[in-house]
Amino acid sequence: MTIISGPVKPVDCHPDERDRPVSGAHLDVARPNEQKPKRLGLPKLILFAAGALILAGAAYWYIRSTGYESTDDAAVEAHVIEVSPKISGLVQAVHFDDNYLVKRDDLLLELDPRDFQVAVANADANLAAAKSKLNETDAQQKVAEATLGQAEADLTSARAVADDAEADFRRNVQLYARHVIDRREYDASAAQAKSAAANVETAAKKVSSQEAHVRLASAQCVTTSAQEKQAEAQRQEAELHLSYTRIFTPFDGRVTKKSVEPGNYVQPGQTLFSLVPPKVWVVANFKETQLKRMKVGQSVSVHVDAIPGRAFKAHIESFQVGTGSRFTLLPPENATGNFVKVVQRVPVKIVFDEPASDLERLWAGESVEPEVDLNSRPADDNLRAAPLPRAILGAAAGVASQVWSPRASFKITQPTIVERN
Repeated sequence: MTIISGPVKPVDCHPDERDRPVSGAHLDVARPNEQKPKRLGLPKLILFAAGALILAGAAYWYIRSTGYESTDDAAVEAHVIEVSPKISGLVQAVHFDDNYLVKRDDLLLELDPRDFQVAVANADANLAAAKSKLNETDAQQKVAEATLGQAEADLTSARAVADDAEADFRRNVQLYARHVIDRREYDASAAQAKSAAANVETAAKKVSSQEAHVRLASAQCVTTSAQEKQAEAQRQEAELHLSYTRIFTPFDGRVTKKSVEPGNYVQPGQTLFSLVPPKVWVVANFKETQLKRMKVGQSVSVHVDAIPGRAFKAHIESFQVGTGSRFTLLPPENATGNFVKVVQRVPVKIVFDEPASDLERLWAGESVEPEVDLNSRPADDNLRAAPLPRAILGAAAGVASQVWSPRASFKITQPTIVERN
């Protein structure tokens, strides 16, 4: 019996199955030589997204930078009116406090008026005396004129008498030469003619004297008239000083930096408080290289740091005709020493297009970031900002001359508290 050793081959019991097609169930069987497709890793995906964002940001910045100019060197500006008294005196009453919202012509402050009321009474007395003196000199002038008229009439009468006496004397001379009359009658007619001539001379001197009196009375009348006008001016000055004891609000606005209390002694020129009207605007200091395409009237979007998330509509109102450094106390002198070129900044005034009610939260000094649309077209209407109206500097005419009480009624708006968002 022979035993054959070696590898045993499996017996193919189904020889026809090798020629059958592979069914769908066998497609998922991994083949040893087949490679799997590569997938994009998470780091590469993040890098790709970051690159896309950078490209998008760069494109957005390019588009924005070519049509807009902005700066963070800008702030809100407003009129700040420092109110000072025109006279010295003790403060009697103060009708406001810090941050009060006041209206035009409101009574804010009262000074002690007694000294000025005495001055007005004294001026009234001086004016009455001046008017009386003027009436007296006017009457004296009329008396002098009447006396002059009488003197002129006496002169006319004396001349008539002198002419008659002269004619009688001439006749008597002829009669005396023919011995018709005696020596006594001749001498009497001669004496009468001389007396009449002397009377004419006396009357003429009286006329001259009365003319001098008339001129003197006229000069005195002019002097007393000037004194009367001077007394009237002094009375008006005293009334003005009395009116200065009450300080009124020159404009609508808000009181700030109050530095006066009842009982304080104030002097002319001393700042008692500041008044800020509601009108505000923006002064933006753009670089001179940013002004190439800027024009008056272009629209501006103003972003206020204190009010995030809101843009205020505005427009360019004007450009300052000079850089900021040119108008400093000590402007640069580039002709001396070493020169280093520095980009200058030009102040640009930007006026809001929003209604006044939407600008109540904007206060002077707040930081803003204006963005100028260089592609916008300037409007055709008037773009200049309107100046402040005439200020209320005192009481109405005739009020100062009246006797008034410190308890006079007045209207003051209570302070409005504005909370920051």
